[in-house]
Amino acid sequence: MDRPSVIRKTAHDLRVTPNLVDYEGERRMFTWAGARAALAGLPDGGLNIGFEAVDRHARGPRQARTALRFLARDTAPRDISYAELAALTSRFANVLQGLGFAPGDRMFVLAGRIPELHIGLLGALKAGVVVTPLFSAFGPEPIATRINLGRGQVLLTTDALYRRKLRDWRERMPSLRHVLLVAEQGGPTDEPGTLDLAGLMAQAGESFTVAATRPQDPALLHFTSGTTGTPKGAIHVHEAVVTHHATGRYALDLHDTDRYWCTADPGWVTGTSYGIIAPLLHGVTSLVDREEFDADRWYELLAQEQVSVWYTAPTAIRMLMKAGTALAQARRYPALRFVASVGEPLNPEAVHWGREALGLPIHDNWWQTETGGIMIANTPAFDIRPGSMGRPLPGIDAAIVEHLEADGEPPRIRLIEAPGVDGELALRAGWPSMFRGYLDNEARYRRCFADGWYLTGDLARRDADGYYWFVGRTDDVIKSAGHLIGPFEVESVLMEHPAVAEAGVIGKPDPVVGEVVKAFVSLKAGHEPAEALRMDILAHARRRLGAAVAPKEIAFLQVLPRTRSGKIMRRLLKARELGLPEGDTSTLEAGA
Repeated sequence: MDRPSVIRKTAHDLRVTPNLVDYEGERRMFTWAGARAALAGLPDGGLNIGFEAVDRHARGPRQARTALRFLARDTAPRDISYAELAALTSRFANVLQGLGFAPGDRMFVLAGRIPELHIGLLGALKAGVVVTPLFSAFGPEPIATRINLGRGQVLLTTDALYRRKLRDWRERMPSLRHVLLVAEQGGPTDEPGTLDLAGLMAQAGESFTVAATRPQDPALLHFTSGTTGTPKGAIHVHEAVVTHHATGRYALDLHDTDRYWCTADPGWVTGTSYGIIAPLLHGVTSLVDREEFDADRWYELLAQEQVSVWYTAPTAIRMLMKAGTALAQARRYPALRFVASVGEPLNPEAVHWGREALGLPIHDNWWQTETGGIMIANTPAFDIRPGSMGRPLPGIDAAIVEHLEADGEPPRIRLIEAPGVDGELALRAGWPSMFRGYLDNEARYRRCFADGWYLTGDLARRDADGYYWFVGRTDDVIKSAGHLIGPFEVESVLMEHPAVAEAGVIGKPDPVVGEVVKAFVSLKAGHEPAEALRMDILAHARRRLGAAVAPKEIAFLQVLPRTRSGKIMRRLLKARELGLPEGDTSTLEAGA
């Protein structure tokens, strides 16, 4: 079907005047100092994410408003007002302080979408404790790896997750001083070597003086995968709250009376920045659904909960499309006025489908763990170019660059001025949520910058009107359902299987999740390819990595293609899998 290259805005789309109407004018007038002035701040120039998201509203006209509405099947909704959230997060901050934790200490969080996750994360931020969210679908290996890399001192999790994933691994995480357990079935937990969070909260007071954090003090540590080595810990500071607030206003168009739903898992950066922090900064009501994806349930929630702004992922949209347009059209969504998507490129057909199924087009946007917030977006006031990431938000300067030949560091680049030319997407450094380093890897951090620009590792192009279009990655990182998966981490676990000699991992295109992990393995002497062995290797990977990271497919090869220096050529594995040109194979080891 022929589709228009531009979706024009209609009066139906703009039932509320957008926050960003005069794009060029707003970009000219915008300053990050002015954006920070919209927040309250702490005495003597301090800044704290937890205070801005919660306490700032707790004594004003929003104190009785529902901040978080938690939903689950067969359970009555739980509403937490801004005043209640302030009291609960202060209790949690007092718990941490009572256990001897101080600003700069590190807390990891492993939980689903439960109230204690939000309370714990925000309370820790109020206490100045640095927070790292973890994806609850991770297996024990990725969890322990990240806790050890981050030298986590306290872990907040549930009794069920602890028993299933971490109890047998506790001794392998020597930095952990305390594990705080949430009893999911009620009643105190009795796991040896852990603390019952409910009991500690009941004893803690509701009065707490927010830690005097400075704008550049660390607040969040998010792990992101790379192509080699261990996951990278991206450090974000309390000043990131300025970007969270500004982008909530511009990219998500949050207004005071909105009912907002972000479907991202809180273990990922989107679920933290825009599932928890940004909506609270704007004083809106956030819907939090504990259940996994269910198309009919999602439509029911959109309709019954009167969601007005919905932020979801391309994978979820493709799953909704697969369920059929008729299911979406069986309900009406009079409150819904803005739908946005992030995590991977949104294909044009999905943008058009939004108009057909929901009565609204879907607005794509772009950002990364390292950027800490939305950088480029299709904002609500403007026509959409399906397939485009949109245009840089006020305060963000983007460019397409090419690398120049250079020996050593730092890299050298040249800006590509002509439209329609592929190159690496770069952002002028200096926005408040820009990561301040990779944990224990300053050299790698420095390589991300050249001539005052942050190099994103994403290939893109810019059209003549300033819209940016995603082309691909410059590395081998696998993007599955919006999650970045490092091939090295998967390969390392596969090679722990007694039958596996070596392993190479690629991302294989998938119509729903974008890419699935496919592994190629060669076997040790004495082992022969067989379906039973394939299933055993898959089971091993799922136990160690979790279903979200483990391969979905495994193929046996007698020899994996490697360079003469011994590096497995993932590029060549992918080209052969997809029937693409193999390119330069001059460095290929003989016989591979």
